[in-house]
Amino acid sequence: MKKIVITGGKGGVGKSTVAILFADKLVRENKKVILCDCDVECPNDYLLLGQKLAKPIEKVFAEFPKLIKKKCKKCGLCAKTCRSNAIFQAPGKYPVFIKDLCSACGACWIVCPYGAIEPQKEETGQIFTNRVKNNFWLVTGMAKPGLEETGPVVTEVKKFALKFAEKNKVNVTLFDTAPGIHCPVVSALLNCDLAYCVTEPTPMGAYDLNLILDLCQKLKVPAKVILNQADLGDKRKIEKIAKKFKTKVEKEIPYSRKLVEAYSKGKLLNFRL
Repeated sequence: MKKIVITGGKGGVGKSTVAILFADKLVRENKKVILCDCDVECPNDYLLLGQKLAKPIEKVFAEFPKLIKKKCKKCGLCAKTCRSNAIFQAPGKYPVFIKDLCSACGACWIVCPYGAIEPQKEETGQIFTNRVKNNFWLVTGMAKPGLEETGPVVTEVKKFALKFAEKNKVNVTLFDTAPGIHCPVVSALLNCDLAYCVTEPTPMGAYDLNLILDLCQKLKVPAKVILNQADLGDKRKIEKIAKKFKTKVEKEIPYSRKLVEAYSKGKLLNFRL
């Protein structure tokens, strides 16, 4: 089974549109496909596919630290160990856990020599599935509103999608990431076979393409470029950056009013490139 990521440093360049059209193309080529929406803070693939999210098929949990004050000696080891700077401790005071910064790695309760920190399980997200049509499934991850660190949610959504793919003997699993190069995007990219980086022929598109290609290079994920709305700007900057990273513009998609209309109505499956 191939694991392909559809990503892009800049938001609004048509990443989800490309992911859906690519998935549909593979299905029409008699492939079994899963599209996994890893933009867990703002998933929208189901809207573009004209789907509704019913009851979640699975919940995502993470373990956060809880202090047992009667055991704590205020040694400060937990605060020194935390790489997320999620533990604040004033001199002579008990440590304070800042959940918004916590990555739920568990290092603090592992290193505590007094057993003064215990893990506390909390729901951080939900997973939904939709059968879009024959041989085409959508897996949607959705983080709990207000959750700052969503990388672990993406990791769990990916695990679910891959198990689902194995069970249904899927040929290709596509992961549609959030925009940017932060932790949730890294989580989606890890251990994938190929990344298609979607961009546009604008200065912002070129700048962010450089960032996402650099990230793919660091993660050792082969990357190719898809240039959306290719006829609306100067594509030479995009080609220059692609050449810098020894890749190429795999496909150019021209501006299409019909595509915009299909997008706005949530009927992308009716459109053919």
